[in-house]
Amino acid sequence: MLLSGFKNKQTMETAIKINNLKKSYGDIHAVNGISLDVDRGEMFGLVGPDGAGKTTTIRILCGLMDPDEGSAEILGLNLLQNKKKIKKDIGYLSQRFSLYGDLTVDENIEFFADIHGVKNFRARRDELLAFTRLTLFRDRLADRLSGGMKQKLALACTLIHKPKIIYLDEPTTGVDPVSRRDFWKILANLMKDGITIFMTTPYLDEAERCNRVALMTEGKIISFDTPQNIKSSIDKEVIEIVCNPIRGAYKLIKEQTEYEAQMFGDRLNVVVNSWEKDRWPIKDLLTNNSIIINDIRRIPPSLENVFIHLITSTNQ
Repeated sequence: MLLSGFKNKQTMETAIKINNLKKSYGDIHAVNGISLDVDRGEMFGLVGPDGAGKTTTIRILCGLMDPDEGSAEILGLNLLQNKKKIKKDIGYLSQRFSLYGDLTVDENIEFFADIHGVKNFRARRDELLAFTRLTLFRDRLADRLSGGMKQKLALACTLIHKPKIIYLDEPTTGVDPVSRRDFWKILANLMKDGITIFMTTPYLDEAERCNRVALMTEGKIISFDTPQNIKSSIDKEVIEIVCNPIRGAYKLIKEQTEYEAQMFGDRLNVVVNSWEKDRWPIKDLLTNNSIIINDIRRIPPSLENVFIHLITSTNQ
């Protein structure tokens, strides 16, 4: 988790401040009264499933659409009143960032430099190519790049005009694990230059790397803090069970107990009040119903455990 060198919040300047932001599409409340602030130089994660309202939020903060209600300040300026001025200081990498496949890596960066009015861009381009490890591929057409390389090129295009804030909308979705790791190394280095990073992601493991995160569902924020504080916020313990058949075990716990069961691939997580007391009735239930338990242990709550728990609690 990237918290080293992070200043006391009282000494930080605010990069983004939003208050009671709302946006609806007919009867659908995409953003339903959210408020939060992001400090300068912070890596902030807006986390939630598809349809949570993440993309709508980020598009509002980029000035691409207006909210129905609420207000936003970007770098101390009212967003609605200062869109043109603010856009000079922000970069936006959308889910469908438009690279030009028939242009080379170099030509794509030059094109976006021209859009942003960057005249002497060549030194900056060389710096970004080295930074993203794309120098060897500068003459390759964008259409011939891998998915991970396309994302790094898109990031280089986003950074060509030296923005103070970059908005990244699910930047690693569909990217292979190795490229995801490289992308996160690049983001960590951007923080050293004081750039504020506001990103959305559906991946809870990625959110663990952020300074602070907001968990969002159905247009609302249900938790907003550091990842560690969010994980510590529930007075529960988690039992991890490896068993066979896992779906049968999940169904038993869901239907015959009051425990909260969460299934992750070949592992079953059960949220309980006490490991010492609650593991015994769970073991008895499974073994009495011919479930083979290969391993059972207590684990620290993950951000994903907490998020699912909060959503479940909200819907009850």
